[in-house]
Amino acid sequence: MNTSSRFAYAIHVLALLSLQEGVPLSSDMIAGSVNTNPALIRRLLSMLAQAGLTTAQLGAGGGALLAREPKDITLADVYHAVEEAQLFGLHRDTPNPACLVGRHIQEVLVDIVDDAQRAMVASLAARTLADVTAGVVEAEHEQQHKRGGTS
Repeated sequence: MNTSSRFAYAIHVLALLSLQEGVPLSSDMIAGSVNTNPALIRRLLSMLAQAGLTTAQLGAGGGALLAREPKDITLADVYHAVEEAQLFGLHRDTPNPACLVGRHIQEVLVDIVDDAQRAMVASLAARTLADVTAGVVEAEHEQQHKRGGTS
């Protein structure tokens, strides 16, 4: 079964932009951090810009910037900007209507899947890009502390 990495990549991109404090980054620079193709980053940046989460500065030294403060960007905003699919999909083919389970499983699963989707989105809505960025910075400080460095 396939899963999408767009959400994880988009959060990565936004956290990177957040830490730049207003300095624009090119898609090539962002792609280097994400370790993916710059064309994929450009597509993600386009989706994020359509959602009002990023903007572009044109010209020499231009690139992507956050369009809002990190504390004002929820992870649900990011999810809705880049993901099209539900958390779980139902059967690709219609189950066998001659079977007791096959006749009723989809109608039962719809409620369960919808509840799970709402719970996930509510969880994402309770967290912001600022939370992610703070977590990245904290993890870096912990790693440096373990190595005996200061920062």
